[in-house]
Amino acid sequence: MAATSKKVFELFVSKIPWTVAGKEMRAYFAQFGAVKKCLLPFDKETGFHRGFCWIGFSTEEGLNNALQKDPHMLEGAQLQVQRNRRPFPGQKFNKESEYD
Repeated sequence: MAATSKKVFELFVSKIPWTVAGKEMRAYFAQFGAVKKCLLPFDKETGFHRGFCWIGFSTEEGLNNALQKDPHMLEGAQLQVQRNRRPFPGQKFNKESEYD
């Protein structure tokens, strides 16, 4: 019997305006499906986020819905949205990251 693999439905989002917080990212992407994770790393020296984040959906449908929309606009800026090809960094996070 083969081991079951846990499917992951994640986006990598970049070009996020510095005025946008994790709460707004989660709310924006919730229109496409249930958001399971939102990781928006912060720079401890500047206090601002680093301009990119990872969004994890509960279902593949949510992921596909988000990928089908183009462009993604938030606070007048166009976000760059793509399927995450690397493991979700949520296993290792520190207090400088916004994670919910």
